[in-house]
Amino acid sequence: MPGGKERELRRRISSVQSTKKITRAMELIAATRVVKAMQRADAARPYSRQITAVIENLAAGGAETSHPLLRQADEVKRVGFIVMAGDRGLAGAYNTNPIRAAERQIQGHRSEGKDYVIFAIGKKSAAYFNFRNYRVDHAYQGFTDAPTYEDARQIADDVADAFISGEVDEVELIYTEFVSMGTQRVSVRRFLPLEDTAVMAEAGGGDAEATASFEFEPGPESVLEALLPRYIEARLFGALLDCAASEHANRQRAMKSATDNAEELITKLSREMNAARQAANTTEIMEIVGGAAALDEGDGAADFVDLLGMYADTGVTSSAPAASAPSAPAAAPAPTTTATVAAPYGPGSAAPLEGGAAPSPEFVIKGNADSMLYHRPDSRSYAVTVAEVWFDTPERAEAAGFRLAGSHPKP
Repeated sequence: MPGGKERELRRRISSVQSTKKITRAMELIAATRVVKAMQRADAARPYSRQITAVIENLAAGGAETSHPLLRQADEVKRVGFIVMAGDRGLAGAYNTNPIRAAERQIQGHRSEGKDYVIFAIGKKSAAYFNFRNYRVDHAYQGFTDAPTYEDARQIADDVADAFISGEVDEVELIYTEFVSMGTQRVSVRRFLPLEDTAVMAEAGGGDAEATASFEFEPGPESVLEALLPRYIEARLFGALLDCAASEHANRQRAMKSATDNAEELITKLSREMNAARQAANTTEIMEIVGGAAALDEGDGAADFVDLLGMYADTGVTSSAPAASAPSAPAAAPAPTTTATVAAPYGPGSAAPLEGGAAPSPEFVIKGNADSMLYHRPDSRSYAVTVAEVWFDTPERAEAAGFRLAGSHPKP
């Protein structure tokens, strides 16, 4: 029967095995979803690149506009922060890294005397800032693992409205950029205001001749103004897709690490359980051996005396068992034997003890005159019984050093 420690270890091993099954299943699910998220992110990049190229070409072709999204504030008093995290945990440091980066940015601007507005995307980011007593003005959740373009459009409209209305003078985007399955890094970028068309024309890769073959109706400026809101939507949607792919990749790695740790813990606990079971078995064996040794020491059956060989009786019948090793069980009584050797005290008497010692006063005779059953305890081993001897008369038994113990009726 297992001991208390062994039962506890069995319960712990069973619990870790159940956890391992869960983490393994989550790892496989994340591995499947990260592939789909990567495909969606790759599919959205051509649109973002193309709309960026069109805007740069229009700016290089001389199109100018005074769109509110291009407004440069004379003095930045309030900064908006778009913080992208996940709705769920168990994804390693995916949620922690962008939140801490956003908090550093907020603290830095507050040290300069600027106020802040938080656009928290994901349940984890909103919960963190609320717990830290930050003011969360806008919160979005429920779509971080599979965002849609409509989600990006809703967030972009709220951010654009806050910027156009003057609620914020500048907007920063903090998200996790997906580089590869093994690399995801936190990125902090300015989201609004957009760069001026002159800067786009100089720094961008626009081609002024590309717009020469096109006729714009009502004009290039109108097209540029219509494209700028779509441009921020595309940027935001691309960031959401990068975050989704990063979340699944981080969750896959975290669950794989948890599964590996569970296997190591199961191996360690199994070794401890085996050691505990072996220790319990050894203890039980030692108790059994110790008990048997105690019984052997308290029982004279291990050291029998053959009275026929010791006393060489004549006409004496003995049922003394043969001598055996201390650890062996008592043997069955030996067959009855009749000795014919003359004894010094006459027929049926016993010889003196070895070394001329006198019989012990503990020697007794059991039986009556009819059965003549006599019993001699072993005087050498402090135990009771070792042999039973039949004498033909009580006088010969007394002459051999035995005395009558009592009268026993015939069976």
